[in-house]
Amino acid sequence: MKILIVDDEKLASSRVKRILNELGYEDIVIFNDSKEALDNISHNKYDLIFLDIQMPNITGLELANKILELEPQTFIIFQTAYDQYALEAFKAGGVDYILKPTTKDTIQNAIEKVLKYIQTRTDDCVKKIMGKSGNKIYLIELEDIFYIKADLDEVIVRIKDADVYVRKKIGDLDNLLKNKNFFRIHRSIIVNVDKINSMQSIEQSKLEISFNDIEQIVTSSKDGAKEFREYLERRSL
Repeated sequence: MKILIVDDEKLASSRVKRILNELGYEDIVIFNDSKEALDNISHNKYDLIFLDIQMPNITGLELANKILELEPQTFIIFQTAYDQYALEAFKAGGVDYILKPTTKDTIQNAIEKVLKYIQTRTDDCVKKIMGKSGNKIYLIELEDIFYIKADLDEVIVRIKDADVYVRKKIGDLDNLLKNKNFFRIHRSIIVNVDKINSMQSIEQSKLEISFNDIEQIVTSSKDGAKEFREYLERRSL
């Protein structure tokens, strides 16, 4: 999860960053000037932004409106020493409102609220998949997925440097990804077609599939291989 903190108080922004680090989040950017933050946001995408409300030049409420014009999918958590701005903050698109001094519990609760919003977004609009590896939470871009493998009531999503566990059934993900160039080659395996490097026929006409940039190999079922070949033929027409 890529996180931005915008707060003109350096101690306050450092405190939030320290707490986020303790919670396992590392991809964090800080700006203590709201104008500089806006310029950065116009060229970079963030999953979550912590905004102070009272700042010189551009207030947090004004900045939130500009952010959501640029990237409507961004989640914003407001933080302030004053409680009278709560209604305006929610009207401006904030998903939570934290009073300073921030604590680990309040930040964790706010992030959990964001994660619930992500999980309940409509399937047709899915752009990222949330998962966990150890204590680290990932928001996985679909293009970064190599393959997905069923594991009991969860799935393992393979990205370049990690196996990420996602609390979804493989059938649900198959439905989500059908029109995004993913293919289910086995009842327990979905592959990202764009990541495939080569395929080799093996016994019973199954396919052994390797990928660009990773060493792992997956094997289709016999029926899955037949359907996948037909899919690739249709795509090439």
